Amino acid sequence: MTEPTQTAAQTSAEAADDNRYNPFDFEQKWQQWWLENEVFRVEIDPDKPKSYVLDMFPYPSGAGLYVGHPAGYTATDTYSRYLRATGRNVLHPMGWDAFGLPAEQYAIKTGTHPADTTRKNIDNFRRQIQRLGYFLDWSREVDTTDPNYVRWTQWIFLKLYEMGLAYQAEVPVNWCAALGTVLANEEVIDGKSERGGHPVVRMPMRQWMLRITAYAQRLLDGVEGLEWPEGIKAMQRNWIGRSEGAEVDFAVVGADGAASDETIRVFTTRPDTLFGATYMVLAPEHELVESITRDAQRAEVQAYVEAAARLSERDRTDDRKDKTGVFTGAYAVNPVNGAHVPVWIADYVLGGYGTGAIMAVPGHDERDFAFATAYDLPILRVVRGTSASADDALESAEPAPGIACNSDFLDGLPTAAAKDAMIDWLEDRGVGERQINFKLRDWVFSRQRYWGEPIPIVYPCYPGEGADRALFDPCAGDPVVIDYDNPTAVDVSELPIRLPEMENFAPTGDAEPPLARALAWRFFERDGQWWARETNTMPQWAGSCWYYLRFMDPDCESAVADPAAVDYWSSVDLYVGGAEHAVLHLLYARFWHKVLFDCGVVPDDEPFPRLVNQGLILGEDGEKMSKSRGNVINPDDVIDQYGTDAFRLYILFMGPLEKSKPWQMSGLQGTKRFLSRVWTLFGKEIVDREWPAELDSLVHGTIKGVGEDLAELRFNTAISKLMELTNALLKRDVLERPLAMDFARLLAPLAPHLAEELWERIGEVAPVMDGGWPGHEEDKIVSATYELPVMVNGKVRAKLVAPQAASGDQLEVWALADERVQKWLDGKAPRKVIVVPGKMVSVVV
Repeated sequence: MTEPTQTAAQTSAEAADDNRYNPFDFEQKWQQWWLENEVFRVEIDPDKPKSYVLDMFPYPSGAGLYVGHPAGYTATDTYSRYLRATGRNVLHPMGWDAFGLPAEQYAIKTGTHPADTTRKNIDNFRRQIQRLGYFLDWSREVDTTDPNYVRWTQWIFLKLYEMGLAYQAEVPVNWCAALGTVLANEEVIDGKSERGGHPVVRMPMRQWMLRITAYAQRLLDGVEGLEWPEGIKAMQRNWIGRSEGAEVDFAVVGADGAASDETIRVFTTRPDTLFGATYMVLAPEHELVESITRDAQRAEVQAYVEAAARLSERDRTDDRKDKTGVFTGAYAVNPVNGAHVPVWIADYVLGGYGTGAIMAVPGHDERDFAFATAYDLPILRVVRGTSASADDALESAEPAPGIACNSDFLDGLPTAAAKDAMIDWLEDRGVGERQINFKLRDWVFSRQRYWGEPIPIVYPCYPGEGADRALFDPCAGDPVVIDYDNPTAVDVSELPIRLPEMENFAPTGDAEPPLARALAWRFFERDGQWWARETNTMPQWAGSCWYYLRFMDPDCESAVADPAAVDYWSSVDLYVGGAEHAVLHLLYARFWHKVLFDCGVVPDDEPFPRLVNQGLILGEDGEKMSKSRGNVINPDDVIDQYGTDAFRLYILFMGPLEKSKPWQMSGLQGTKRFLSRVWTLFGKEIVDREWPAELDSLVHGTIKGVGEDLAELRFNTAISKLMELTNALLKRDVLERPLAMDFARLLAPLAPHLAEELWERIGEVAPVMDGGWPGHEEDKIVSATYELPVMVNGKVRAKLVAPQAASGDQLEVWALADERVQKWLDGKAPRKVIVVPGKMVSVVV
């Protein structure tokens, strides 16, 4: 490795005084030395245990980083440095989720190519991240738009297609004409696009779909073994939505009043309540709406269906909105009692869930009760509580299990037994069957935009009406017929299929994607047959589904990553990112990983066994940071004023990693003062001898405590322990060399620039993290503790076991980090904290 050299850096009045802490004298020096010497580069080493630490990689927007990004990155950097110091082989990479709608829209707006803006944004993100001095192996940097990366994204799609998991279908989608693309439900708010506020309508379109439902049960089962926040696991379970029940057939009543050949099949989790079904509801997009609607109701039904098409699924299923619907004029026969029940259409029923139709039991379902009340439909009790009567009136829906009543042969049976009895009855008569259903639906994979991975599928095409068959050339604009019913996979040797260079990549104004205009790219002739490429592109999710695998071997030409690298690095040991990706990214990545497991590409069937969601960094006003609120903090501005280590320490010291917390610029002054005190400590005479025995308990206790805190991502309490040790050591006249070495090692994961500088100044060889992690002797730690009550707004909410020697700062950090106290803070910043060491901590919210 080369020797670090001083570089030109920010000057200040303090710079002239060598005895004062000035981070601008050395932080940039060490950042450049780390990069030039590839200090964080990692290779497979079978003799070392591995640790794979990963951040959810960023979308490189033009706005650059804000302090919310480093909240997670600083945590993984600190953890990675700690692991490296303890002898582990640590992979900690960085890359860019660079395809997607935002880049395309910005390019259209500014008249620049999305490739150019993406490249510029990546360069800025990389500069900002490197300025933070992170432990990152830049030799493994990936970019989802790079042709070598696109090649393997397309290869995975072909595996999905080969396995029957990728298919075409005409499905209702959220279409935004202004953006020229299909949007996910999460991208639609109140019938408008989240980006730009443009109108969105539901309309059927030919789409590529991924059969994620084939993995529904495995995805659900896999959740249980994951070391994830329980709330995130619950969201995964709810999104998959496994339901056990029955499918039941209701025959539609014909014009003569007799049952017709048309049948409405419903799925219900409560077949025991069939005697209480007083009406039915079809989704507006249900295939039977047109055929069963009576003429007198047709105009009203058509208007309602058109209105529902303008709503997103999220809007339609919002339980807070009033239930609306329209009567079709048709009736269906309840198979258990022969009653004719009216068939309605309502937007709170979705065509993609279950069968797209429900039997409505208003007595025991809250949505059905609200609808029945609004439209004066019958409400019957068919379940009672253990102390209730079958004749008790229903003032509201009672969905809880109980005892069947007013239900003929089910009367007196508890809910579980009544379900089984009813399913047996339905199956015996051929009008129903036991069924397991999932709320999860197949993944709409097509996007009608330019800036995405081309889907590696081609279709045969033929001369259209009016075309000269002898001189047919669709590249010249000749009329063409494309046989979409016969898709053909591109041969893997032709990958990657690259995007064509296009001057006009704006939406076409209709459902045709921009790529449809690239005739010379779209059409080609082979062996006398003309072919048309698929002009839809993949969604941004595609590149982020497998990037963690490419980091293992980013230059591999023969596979997504060399099998030896995949076997060694295996799954991600710690995955850190925001809770906003709690459902879709994690679900889609788990799905792709399980498919790759089935293909023999990966050795484990879960990609992220351990997940941590960092809390939001709120603005100083306590609100989520956003440009519109004007409360966004740029890390460049903070570093310019306080230095990188002070910034990093403040991010870690604000509170527990998983909790949201408000940014306070005044807090930077505190972390910079601490670093200045450390600088002063190392300015003392350093003597070559062991530290005195009276320091044993404090030093060995600090080594143990900081190590345990870093291992469990309790960064704020680790910093607090170092503050306590610093305060004690500053009272002495000298600093023993072994103590100086141990202190620098403890500081290195948290404030690496300063630690590196101090390590060098005491004559050691950089990098400090390769100096190992200091050991401690348990028998030298004297446990002198007491019970410390912690009050929130005057009431004792927790009691801590605190060391007698703990400082007020230490006690405050411990109190605020305690989960029992956090519960009462409810994410709010304390207005005042009063600490009386030995007696109590009082928190005012």
